[in-house]
This record gives sequence, structure tokens and C-alpha cells, in this order.
Amino acid sequence: MTGSRRTDDALDAADESFEALLRFVRDSRGFDFTGYKRGSLMRRVRHRMDQARCESFDDYLDVLQADSDEFDALFNTILINVTSFFRDADAWNVIAGEVVAGLLAERSPTDPIRVWSAGCATGQEPFTIAMVFAEAMGKEALRQRVKIYATDVDEEALAEARLATYDARQVESVPQALREKYFEHVGGHYAFDKDLRRAVVFGRNDLVKDAPISRVDLLVCRNTLMYFNAETQRNIVKRLHFALGPRGTLFLGHAEMLLSHTERFTALDLPNRVFRKAAGTHVTVERGDLVASPVERHGDLPGLQGVRELAFRASPVAQLVVTGDDTVAMINHQAEALFGLTGRDVGRLLRDLEVSYRPVELRTYVDRARTERRSARIQDVRWQQPGADPVWFEVHVNPLIDAADGFAGVSIVFFDVTATKALLDKVVQTNHQLETAYEELQSTNEELETTNEELQSTVEELETTNEELQSTNEELETMNEELQSTNDELHTINDALTERGMQLDEAKIFSDSLINSIRLGLVVVDQQLRVAVWNRGCEELWGLRTEEAIGQALLDLDVGLPTEDLKPLIGAAFVDPDASGEAVVDTFNRRGKPTRVRVTCSAFHTTGFGVTGAMLLMEVVAQ
Repeated sequence: MTGSRRTDDALDAADESFEALLRFVRDSRGFDFTGYKRGSLMRRVRHRMDQARCESFDDYLDVLQADSDEFDALFNTILINVTSFFRDADAWNVIAGEVVAGLLAERSPTDPIRVWSAGCATGQEPFTIAMVFAEAMGKEALRQRVKIYATDVDEEALAEARLATYDARQVESVPQALREKYFEHVGGHYAFDKDLRRAVVFGRNDLVKDAPISRVDLLVCRNTLMYFNAETQRNIVKRLHFALGPRGTLFLGHAEMLLSHTERFTALDLPNRVFRKAAGTHVTVERGDLVASPVERHGDLPGLQGVRELAFRASPVAQLVVTGDDTVAMINHQAEALFGLTGRDVGRLLRDLEVSYRPVELRTYVDRARTERRSARIQDVRWQQPGADPVWFEVHVNPLIDAADGFAGVSIVFFDVTATKALLDKVVQTNHQLETAYEELQSTNEELETTNEELQSTVEELETTNEELQSTNEELETMNEELQSTNDELHTINDALTERGMQLDEAKIFSDSLINSIRLGLVVVDQQLRVAVWNRGCEELWGLRTEEAIGQALLDLDVGLPTEDLKPLIGAAFVDPDASGEAVVDTFNRRGKPTRVRVTCSAFHTTGFGVTGAMLLMEVVAQ
């Protein structure tokens, strides 16, 4: 027995140490895990303790107090972000084919649509929602009408979700057609469509303590509730119920049910965990039922009945009492003033009075109280009197049970809740304004983050462009240096060519002088027998100037030159470069005087090109 007691004491001490650990995490970092299921939560903490080599929760608490980085490892272990695109494909088919299609059919083409993905992890779930709506209504309509709020308690997961970039394994569950349509394959990763990405607003929200997003048409909260204990689940479901607008749809995971909230939701598709907010359910101010119960009396005071009647008639709350046979037994002053009743109406049947059906039909509730002996509470009853502001009532119809457990009658009480309703409407309106301001702030923050990312991208592009310009500038400088060097070389070559040209001009002058100094006639022809050289001796012999002879065919010159006798000599010079032929011809000189001329013909050699023509020397010989 003593050993068992020690074991129980040790377990109690471990539980207290664990609770102290959770309180420290809550107070120091704002993460409240006290509502999580203890079994699974303790297993995850112990898993992290094993990695940190801690034996007890107290030891691990010391590690958390000393090492702030250990918090991140602990949160990543506890907040298991298991998610994927189109997880449970059959359930998503129901959402696309029934919920989204029905939602669009009920709305006009311009009505806004609000969606909340609670516990979105790394973003696959809200992006799945975006693709479903885009397929149903088109990308442009989605951008204009649909706002998807994606929240999670894990900031690290939200940061990853905002990038909207996934590897090939993560997008395997996306149908091929949608993957090609809504993802861009870049560098081994898949980036989600930017237009659809702008429809999703990411933000941190703790389902346990933060205010829910309101007026939601579709609320997706899958495989999140199962991590919390029953009481925390009830509180969260109340928040989710409040977040939904009229006829709003709640989409849960396969492992989750609404066993304790069947009055708040109706099942649209129970196997796939799709529920709709029940009609007429909304947050109200709770008020205890006024059910009469037997009271033990310790004596009967004199005149007590009269006091009771006076107290009843002076009550500030309008009230009627009806007997078991539907006869009006009592009416107080407030009821008379409100509904135009008088003392003469006592004893009449309730169904004969206007108050039985105005401002609300009472007869059904009275009959139910009589037959079922159950109280009824009728909320939001509006009473409009001519020329006055409307009054709001909450009507209680309570059966009156006597000491012998017999049915004595029915009490009908009209509670004036006009001020309360106005205050509640004001609170709801203020809450809506706060929610709207919070959503706009989230949206603005999201847009600022997106703008910051775009600016960072622009800065990176500008830095890359600057580096490229610097590299180009360096290349241009190198090319400039090469061009300068080439220019210097060209100057050197030009100087050399200029000097060479001067030398060539001098050589040409010398060559022309040499040729013209020869007293004999000198003719050089090319291989087409065109005159290339015609010296001054030829001018004096034949009377044809050099500029008239150069370029002309030798055989076509009409100067008295016996060209027929020269053809064999020129032909032999072309055939045998080493041969030299001679002929003496009789002809007439430029003055028409008969002259005998000796013509010597040899091959004309050009350095590097061989025989390029024939050279003829003409000498006048004595007759």
C-alpha cells in the first residue's frame, strides 16, 4: 500500500511539474497549451525532452529558462503541421460540387464571399480553397469577390505559407491539370499563381483566446480540434459558430465530430464532416428560466395573500397568470399599461384577448406548457405601438406546478430587453467594426509584406543589374585599352607605310628616270599585250606620247610599228622565259622617213609572280 501511495505521489508531482512547464510557456511566450489533450501533448514534450537529454519536466523547464532557442524546437514539435493540397479528395469534391456551387447560386454576381481557413499550417489548405473557387467562378471574379483569411498560431509555418512556393513532392496531390494551370515551375519548385495568392490573407490567430473572424461563409478547420481537450473544443466550436454567417458552412477533418453541438449545426454530409450553421442560432444573453417550484412554508402570516397580490401588481415586469382551463387569473399594472388590459379582463379566456397573439402568438406555447410542463423562452419579440419607438421583449412561458405536483396554470412574463438589445446590438456592431478593422489591418499588413517582398526583389534585381553594368564597364575599359594599343600600332604602321610610300615614290621617280634615260625605245606589255611601259625613246621613234600608249593593245597601235613581225617574238618570250629573240624590220619613223629598226624581245619577270609580260628594246640601225 505504501509503494502504491508513493507511485501516486510521484505521478501527481510529475503532473504538477508538467502544468508548471505549460504555465511558464504561456506566461513567457504567449503560447497557451493548457487546453490541449494531456496525453498527446505530454508525449510530444517528452519527445523533445529526450532530444534535449532531460529526465524530468523540472530539468526541461531549466533548459527553457536558460536557452531561448529551445522554445522554437519545442513549438515545432508540438505544432505538427501535417497538411497537403486537396487532402481527402472526396471531401473536397463535396465542397466544390455542393457547398461552393450552392453558395454561388444563392448570391448575386457582385456579393462578396468570406472564407476562413483556421489552422492553415504552411498554406496548402487555403490555396486549395482558392483553386476550388477559381474553378467555379474564374480567377477575375475570385479576385474581386472572394477574401480568404488563413490563420495559424505558428509564425514559422505562416512565414513559409506566405512564400507560396512548394517542392515537387508537396504538389503531387494537386491534379495535373490544376498544377499546370495554377503553378509556375521555377528552378525545381512550384510557385502558386500570383493573382490567386493575393486573395489569401495570412495572419496569426490563436483559436483558444483570440477573437474569431466574423461573417464567414465557409469555415475550414480540419484536423485541428482533435488536439484539444473536450472543454477547449466546446469553447472553440462556440467561437467557430459565432464566426459563421447565416447558413455558413463548417468543414472539419475526418477525425472530428460535433457530438456536443448538434443544436448549433446540421449535417450536410456527415461522412465528409461538412456541417451548416443551424437556422435561428445566434449568441444571446442567457437568462435563467423562471420555473415555479414548491416552496416549503414555515407558517402562514396574517394578510400574506394581500401582500402577495400587491407585490404581483406592482412588479415592473409585465405578467399574466392563466389557469389550467385557459382563464386569465391575474394581470399586473405593467401588463395593463403595455397591452391595454383592465381588471375586467380577469376571468376572460386568454384566446379572446389580443395579447394572446400580439405581439407574439402565445397560445401554442401555453398549450405546450400545459401538456409537456416545460418552460419556453421566446426571444426577440418586437412590439410596435403607434407613435412610439419599438419595444423588444423576451417572453417566458412557465408552467405553475402546485405542491401536489399538479398543473395549476401558466405564468406569462414579458421582460423588456429593449435596452439590453440596443446594448447588445451596439456590442455586436462594435465587434464587427473591430473585426473589420482587424481584417483590414491584416490585409494592409499582408499587402505591405507583399510590397516589401517586391521591393526586396526589385533591389536584388537592381543590385544584379549594377553588378552587370560594373562588369560591362570593366569589359569596356579592357576593350578601350586594347583599342588604344591597336591605335598605337596603327600609328606605327601608318608611319612605316608613310615612310615606305615616300621610298616607293622615290623609287618610282628613279625608275621613271632610268627608263627615260635609255636612248633606245623600251616597251613592256602584259600577258594581254597591253602596254605597261612606253619610254621617251619610243615617243621620239614613233611619235606617240606615253600617256596615250599606256593601257592600249600594242598590236592596235597605228604608229608604223610592224606588229605582225613582233607576234612570234612575243609568243616565244611567254613560252620560254629564258629565251631572247631578235628581228630587224623596215618601217617608217614618226617623220615618215624610212627606218630600219632592230627589235630584241625577252620575257619580263616580276619578283614573286614569274613571267608577267614581255619587254621589247627597239634600236635604229644604219641602212
